[in-house]
Amino acid sequence: MKKKPELLAPAGDLKKLKFALHYGADAVYCGLPDFSLRAATGFDLASLKEGIDYAHSISKKVYLTLNIFAHNKHIAELPKQLKKIKELDADAIILSDSGILMLVKKALPKMPIHLSTQANTLNSAAVKFWQKQGVERIILGRETSLQDIREIHADVPTMELEVFVHGAMCMSYSGRCYLSAWLNERSANEGKCTQPCRWDYKVYIEEPQRPGQMIPVEADDQGTYVMNSKDLCLVEYLKELADAGICSFKIEGRTKSFYYVSAVTSIYRQAIGLLSSSIKVYKQKVKPLMDELLKTDNRDYTTGFLLGTEEKTRQNFKTSKVKSDWRLAGEVVKVKKEKNNKKIFFRAHNVLRLNDEVEVLTPKKILKLKVKEIFNSKDEKITQAHGGTDEIYSFVVSGESGIMEKSLIRQKVK
Repeated sequence: MKKKPELLAPAGDLKKLKFALHYGADAVYCGLPDFSLRAATGFDLASLKEGIDYAHSISKKVYLTLNIFAHNKHIAELPKQLKKIKELDADAIILSDSGILMLVKKALPKMPIHLSTQANTLNSAAVKFWQKQGVERIILGRETSLQDIREIHADVPTMELEVFVHGAMCMSYSGRCYLSAWLNERSANEGKCTQPCRWDYKVYIEEPQRPGQMIPVEADDQGTYVMNSKDLCLVEYLKELADAGICSFKIEGRTKSFYYVSAVTSIYRQAIGLLSSSIKVYKQKVKPLMDELLKTDNRDYTTGFLLGTEEKTRQNFKTSKVKSDWRLAGEVVKVKKEKNNKKIFFRAHNVLRLNDEVEVLTPKKILKLKVKEIFNSKDEKITQAHGGTDEIYSFVVSGESGIMEKSLIRQKVK
């Protein structure tokens, strides 16, 4: 491993962009509603420009997603959009459609192009083809195995390779889901997925000699989540992936909360810091990080197709809901030194009560403490802080705690 791989985090809006970079991402990916696979993105051209300028000011990168599969209506609109995008000064464009590729190369000839996982690239022949089209990085399909990655890198060593290492997976091939368009007339390939793979279904069989007698299959009163994938988690395999030739580890989650993005990014940042270790040592040191990932919302975890050994355990048949025993209590907005103490000013996101035991996430470490006093915005002592308001609360910690602006306060759900 010559160089530590890049950590690439999702940015669904400007706030998430800043938190992702603060918690250790080398780069973020984000997009505009009309051409991104997340139609609910919180960016417009002005906020994207602000985010890109901010990232560049701290020597980080921003990749812009134009990764829908385009219809004629999109192609007609794209040249106008590309003129505006040119002014943003993004570090690369992520795309999947060959028509969009052609137009981007014409309008932005110097722009680095990354090929989306939506293009389903799984073999070195396809990598060579896209390389001839001017693509500089391939985001491999999630079905690519570790052995596939080794072989592709050996065959095309000059191509940058990126993989998803964490987050939601779709039941359909590499996420190119047609169910949403079929059932709801909202195409996932245009960023409008309604997630029908997360719905519960009642499944039946019909015996030909008994027409109309529908026999339920493995379903109880709640139905069954036959297409609901567990979440991908490859934190234990970053060492193997880096040695295989991966240059960028990508986290899914542009529609997830800024707390989720911060916590997961921080954990993967720590894991990347262990990559110089041997495989055996890496496996030992990364175990506590896996425990931390269980504190973030998830649908249980899977290694997906990386190892080719989880055919029966990739799906969660019980529920599509994300789960975690921890929740965000507040975000730190200011820290003020007072003699030998620090006063921590925070915006509450859930109820925080006197004597609650909490964990405070920082980019470097996780601190455990008990809240002994809470003050309201008038500096009056109170017994609890409430989320859902703009009021700024505070509490005091002793010594040099390491708590800083953008630190996050979380508590275990009782």
